[in-house]
Amino acid sequence: MRYFDLHVHTVFSDGKNTPEEMVNAAIDRGMDAIGFSDHSYTSFDGTYCIKKEAIPAYIAEIGRLREKYADRIRVLCGIEQDYYSDYPPDEFDYRIGSLHYVKAGDAMLSVDHSEEGMIDHVSRYFGGSYIDFAVSYFGTVAGVAEVTGADIIGHFDLVSKFNEGGRLFDEGDPRYREAWKAAVDRIMRTCRVFEINTGAMKRCGRSTPYPSPEIREYIREKGGRFILSSDAHSTDSLGFAFERVRDRTVARRFEFRR
Repeated sequence: MRYFDLHVHTVFSDGKNTPEEMVNAAIDRGMDAIGFSDHSYTSFDGTYCIKKEAIPAYIAEIGRLREKYADRIRVLCGIEQDYYSDYPPDEFDYRIGSLHYVKAGDAMLSVDHSEEGMIDHVSRYFGGSYIDFAVSYFGTVAGVAEVTGADIIGHFDLVSKFNEGGRLFDEGDPRYREAWKAAVDRIMRTCRVFEINTGAMKRCGRSTPYPSPEIREYIREKGGRFILSSDAHSTDSLGFAFERVRDRTVARRFEFRR
């Protein structure tokens, strides 16, 4: 696969388009492959994820498209497996391991739903300390590869989504840097492939993708590899800004363990 996007959402979770519409958009963009990765089922929050009863239909539909478009594009059926997902990921071609929540007592706090929500979470549960919030996030992310069996690590520093220009916290804070470095070190015992994710550049106007340049350099030094992904939730997001953010360490191919 030379030009591909493996982080793609559809109407089966929180995307705007059907899988077939996304396939046709990928063909129009000249992609060699598209991989679907709708959000895995989480029983405590059904607002964004695939419904448990819809999983067989999701797998069947991607299988149908794989056969229908086999002569034009490779179609893969993956899953974005959240750390806290309730559904086993064994039926899929690949897994993107991600974390979308910080747990505080019995509360599950969404990391990326909205800036207002994040501000409220930090104020109510972390005494206003964004660094404490981030340290908790990275402490859980550290185990995401082990828990999800990830082939790819998704939006590693998602906790920085609303921190453009450091407006909420200082990403140079020693505690923040220590937390993400420890998470990278542990993840890479199990998974060495991270995505460079342009999703927030499209949807939130971020100037850079995940992970941050400093984190990417650390991953490179440790022997990690990257693929580009758009985290697309609509046809116009596929492959967003790939040429702008591509660098020498981005893989043109990806080999699946399953």
